[in-house]
Amino acid sequence: MSKKTHVSETPATQLLRANGVAFTEHPYEYLEHGGAQHSAEVLGLDPFTVVKTLVMQDQDAKPLMVLMHGNRSVSTKNLARQIGAKSVEPCKPEVANRHSGYLVGGTSPFGTRREMPVYIESSILELPKIAINGGRRGYLVGIDPQVCVKLLGAKTVQCALAE
Repeated sequence: MSKKTHVSETPATQLLRANGVAFTEHPYEYLEHGGAQHSAEVLGLDPFTVVKTLVMQDQDAKPLMVLMHGNRSVSTKNLARQIGAKSVEPCKPEVANRHSGYLVGGTSPFGTRREMPVYIESSILELPKIAINGGRRGYLVGIDPQVCVKLLGAKTVQCALAE
C-alpha cells in the first residue's frame, strides 16, 4: 500500500517550506518499535542514510537532540565528553514528547516545541541526501544534510557505535 500523495503539513514541513528547503516526502506504514531500520527497509533506503532523531538529556535534565545514522547507536559517554556534560542519557518517551512536541517514533528535529541544542554525527554531513522524520510517525522527508546545520545550528560530534 504505497501512497504517493501529499502528506498533511506538520510543524517540521512548515518550517522547511518557510525556509525554502527542497524536500521529498516518504510516507510508509509505521511499525511500533520498528525504528529507522524498518522505515529504511520498507522505503528501500540504506539504513545509514536514514537519520533518527533522539531526544536526550544531560545530568541537569536539560534536553538535547542527537541526529544519528539509522543503523548506529549513540555512545553516551563519548557524546557527554564531546559536549562538555558529565553524563547524557535518553529521555523517557513522555519527557521526549513534552520537549519536542512530537510523539516518539515521529520526532523531527525541525519545528520542535522547545528549542534545544542539536548534535549531528559528523559522517551524516558527508552524505548527499538523508531521510529524516518529517514530524509524524510513518513519514520521512528527504533533504540535504547541510540543512540540519543551516536551520538547526547542529554541531558535529563523533559518538556512533555500530549496532
